Amino acid sequence: MSIKNILLAHSGSSGFPNSLRHAARIAATHEAWLTGVYGSSTSYFEQVLGLTEELLEKLGHVRREKIAASRELFMEVTAAAGLGDRARFLMPDEIGKLSITQVARNFDFIVTGYQPKLPSDEFRAVSPDLMALESGRPVLVVPDEYEADKPAAHALVAWDGKRSAARALNDAMYILEEKPRKVSIVTVGGGLPDMPEGNDILTHLERHGVHAKHIERARSGKSIASTIQETAAELDAKLIIMGAYEHSKFSQDLFGGVTHEVIRSTKVPVFMSH
Repeated sequence: MSIKNILLAHSGSSGFPNSLRHAARIAATHEAWLTGVYGSSTSYFEQVLGLTEELLEKLGHVRREKIAASRELFMEVTAAAGLGDRARFLMPDEIGKLSITQVARNFDFIVTGYQPKLPSDEFRAVSPDLMALESGRPVLVVPDEYEADKPAAHALVAWDGKRSAARALNDAMYILEEKPRKVSIVTVGGGLPDMPEGNDILTHLERHGVHAKHIERARSGKSIASTIQETAAELDAKLIIMGAYEHSKFSQDLFGGVTHEVIRSTKVPVFMSH
């Protein structure tokens, strides 16, 4: 599958400029269309606190200014990238009552920024793992302050043999097949089932023309997420491919998880699917 239609999901966080520039570079490289969309149109305070009409109007004015500024930046960056009429920023009134995940189902994949640390921002932000679950589309999370002037030369695939990891690898196959690109498969703590000869994941990739190296890491008291990120840093991998959470969204939010930890602290983009 070729990349031709990208959605940039913006939550109003400070991570938007980096995710925008990264998405614009991808769109320019693949001669693709890029559509920007603002995140939630309500804030934490509006949802939780009973505010007066006057305060609600003031908040609405500030939000409208932020959306207008985001749209202006979007048009500047996409114009500089040479996207021309292949770029569009959807305003909230154009989306109406549609959710971002409903819109996202009509795109190849979604690009979004880092996960905010403040509770008020996180409440309002587009959750990458939830978007992957509800949209059925892969999500590329670009961390704050990440800059790259060319595609990642080395991709790290976090592989545990489970359904979501298989889905992520399949969704990312068009990325892995791009040449030249090094690919490493990392497993943490073993536990993979023994496959018949010639039916393992490395053989599967080989048949797609992807020559990958398998790296095994032991469970050494560190979290799986930390081990994945340390391995990516050690190999100088600039892209992590992984499955989204395998448990319920409630347990993910309450207890955390590998996906949640990686996207909250990653230094390189993370491509994830559910």
